[in-house]
Order: sequence, then structure tokens, then C-alpha cells
Amino acid sequence: MQRTLILLYGIIAYAIAMLAVVLSIAFVGNLFDVKSIDNGPTGGAFEAAVIDLMLLGAFAIQHSVMARQEFKRWLTSIIPAAAERSTYVLLSGLLLLLLIALWQPIPGIVWAVTSEPGRSILWAVFWLGWGMVLLSTFLIDHFDLFGLKQVFSNWLGHHDTSPTFKTPFLYKLVRHPIYLGFLLAFWATPVMTFGHLLFAAATTAYIFIGIWLEERDLVAAYGEAYRKYKQTVPMIVPWTKKRG
Repeated sequence: MQRTLILLYGIIAYAIAMLAVVLSIAFVGNLFDVKSIDNGPTGGAFEAAVIDLMLLGAFAIQHSVMARQEFKRWLTSIIPAAAERSTYVLLSGLLLLLLIALWQPIPGIVWAVTSEPGRSILWAVFWLGWGMVLLSTFLIDHFDLFGLKQVFSNWLGHHDTSPTFKTPFLYKLVRHPIYLGFLLAFWATPVMTFGHLLFAAATTAYIFIGIWLEERDLVAAYGEAYRKYKQTVPMIVPWTKKRG
């Protein structure tokens, strides 16, 4: 019974996370007639910026704290280990949905591309970014990343093994193709408003902080193999030599 409940918990967490991802694409791209980064009630710019930064901060703190090994060890002392990743995924999804629901647009144009070729290029980069994010998750095991592999293994009575260090396809170009995809998707827009700029700038800052924290954990987990990887593959910009 416990294994079945953990499995259902993991499936629900995955479904909520996927819903949040789909709505995030619509949110960032101002797609369809839904609440988005530039569509919705507007108020004072200062108050909106404070609210938006608090929402982004809540997501960033949860995302970073729960990814640390120390927190994982504490969490698995009070919940089954098989449910740890699903708990991370569930809370990430819920906070992302909260951010979308409560986001306050900040009007005002930073840039606006009016030419059709320019707009088409930016939309192509936008979809390239999201495609890179999705593809990269499958390259390193999508279902492990989102907790389904762990709950299914537990349900079948198998012992889930730690993932091995591998660098397939995009991971031979940059160490963090998922983050590169997000950067492309967040910045590639024909119309950049002040609200969108706040979102893009804040998430970019968080991405580089997240990379620093993540790579510290990866070095601890994989040792010399990851150190050599850092020396030969650029962090975020393809075809550039790594420095330092």
C-alpha cells in the first residue's frame, strides 16, 4: 500500500510539474488569451516589482535549498527516499503556478521589433530554447529528473541506483544546455517590456548562482571526472574555451 501511495504521489507531482511547464511557455511568450508576463491587471510599477521579485525569490530559494545534499539527507529522514525527488518537483511546480497566477505585469517598452524577419528570428530562438530544455531533460533521463523513475522503481521493489556521469549530445557542447535553453527562451521576445526585462534579468542572475551551486555538488559527487569535464566543455556558451 505504501509503495502504491508513493507511486500515485509521484505521478501527481509529475502532472503538476508538466502543467506548470506548459503554462510557463504560454506565460513567457504571451501566448493565447491567458495570464502572462505582460497580460493581466497592472498597478504601480514599484509595488509590482516588489511582488514579482518576492515570487521569483520564493521559487529560487526553494529550488536551490531543496537541491542541496544536506537538505536531501534531512528530508529523507522524515519521508521515504523514493518520494524525495517527487516532493522537490511538486513544490517547484506549485511555486511556479503561484508565480504565474500572482505575477504583476509592468508596462513600458524596452524594445520592440517590428520587422517580420526580425520577429520571426526571435520567435525561432524562443522555441529553440524551449526545445533545448525539453530535449536536454531526456538526454540525461527525463523521468529520473522529474521523480517518476524513483517512484516506479520503488513500486516494483527495485533499488534505485545513483545516475552515472554522462555527457550525451548537447552536453558535449555546453555543461548546462537546460539553462542555456531557458536563457534563450526568456530573452528572445519581439517586445521586451519592463516586466519581462525584470523576469529575464532576475532569472538569469539566479541561473548563474544555480550553476555555481550545482557544479559544487557535481564535483563532490563525481570528482575528477567532472573536473575534467569543466576543463574541456564551456559552461553556457558553445564553442568557447573555458577560462579558469
